[in-house]
Amino acid sequence: MKNYIAVGIAALGFIIAAALLGSAVKNRNKSENTVSVTGLGSKTFTSDLISWSGSFSKNSFELKSAYDALAIDRQVISQYLKSKGVKENEMIFSAVDIQKQFRSFTDSNGNYQQGEFAGYNLTQSVSIKSKEVAKIENISRNITEIINRGIEFTSSSPQYFYTKLSDVKQEMIASATKDAKERAEKIAENAGSSLGNLKKATMGVIQITAPNSNEDYSYGGTYNTTSKEKEASITIKLEYEVD
Repeated sequence: MKNYIAVGIAALGFIIAAALLGSAVKNRNKSENTVSVTGLGSKTFTSDLISWSGSFSKNSFELKSAYDALAIDRQVISQYLKSKGVKENEMIFSAVDIQKQFRSFTDSNGNYQQGEFAGYNLTQSVSIKSKEVAKIENISRNITEIINRGIEFTSSSPQYFYTKLSDVKQEMIASATKDAKERAEKIAENAGSSLGNLKKATMGVIQITAPNSNEDYSYGGTYNTTSKEKEASITIKLEYEVD
């Protein structure tokens, strides 16, 4: 009697093991029946915010003289920018940077030596951020008008930004998701299958470059600030079950 019970238990165990194995194989095959696709969303747009800056300096053996001369230049620059339509609250003047200068020379042994005091160099910068892009662009291109007034002014290149980037990003995500889904449906159709449930979605980083440029994408995302016209792109990777 004990032998029959043992045989029965062994048979039941074999049936359960077979069922579990069959279920594992079925689930494994099901997990392999997936398709992964990557969709791309892109959009071109024009910057609506410009940032521009320039610096000016004065030199003198007397610190007060240099500072007074710099203050006069600052006033001339401020009045000039106002005459071009720049609002006072759009202009930011930095703190004055003061550097002592020394004449240097090389001694008979070829060693560099710091010589006598050669005066003070005072430098200050002015920066502007404005949504009136065309106006600030024009000022930056015609800055020789300030130089012609006897001011040592060095202008930097404008930087361009876009304040509605979040809206652009939402549009691109929707476009990239649609593109990826259409690719997945086409792959499933060509394989004689149908698209099942979405298992996973992974979004890439936003890349903003100048249109038709050869700028490299970066792992953390690229943000071009030198071009007024911009092109943004983003990728979405979707993984679907295939029935």
